[in-house]
Amino acid sequence: MQIWTGLGNPGPQYAMHRHNIGFMVCDAIAEIHGFGPVQKKFSGWVQEGRIGSEKIVLLKPATFMNKSGQSVGEAMRFYKLDIEALTVFHDELDLAPFKVKVRRGGGLAGHNGLRSINQHLGPEFRRVRIGIGHPGSKERVNGHVLGNYAKAEMDDLVGMLGAVGAEAEWLAKGDDVRFMNDIALRMQA
Repeated sequence: MQIWTGLGNPGPQYAMHRHNIGFMVCDAIAEIHGFGPVQKKFSGWVQEGRIGSEKIVLLKPATFMNKSGQSVGEAMRFYKLDIEALTVFHDELDLAPFKVKVRRGGGLAGHNGLRSINQHLGPEFRRVRIGIGHPGSKERVNGHVLGNYAKAEMDDLVGMLGAVGAEAEWLAKGDDVRFMNDIALRMQA
């Protein structure tokens, strides 16, 4: 069993924020792979399903970004899982928009959701970093991260979400390189 957590903030006013890309990814995966209904658990929303032979629990913490680790920690303890079973989908300023990169462990790059999970579970979880691009100056970062995707970005956003969902089986199998490569190929088409 694996827990895949998408980071975001609860509430309709945040739904299209770049900071909520983790929530969007969870929704796309659940839709594409026919996951079960949403349940309220672990201070968040959970959907269960299978991708290939792997049982996956999708978790969207309802704790707000800064306390994501509380929700993720509850789920990990409940299922008695090691850190290797956790994958976190999150926005990444230092990647070009809609680029997808996977790595295990690493720094927090000022991301409060990652910081919270790190405080609860340590740093060695797998991260699926989804590029939102940098606005150019430090003063504009907050507005960029907490801003909605523009109409001109919608086709790329939908394409990336579909690619992540379609290639999720590679992630479930632990083939991070194939997952990244196949998404990149789909995004070029």
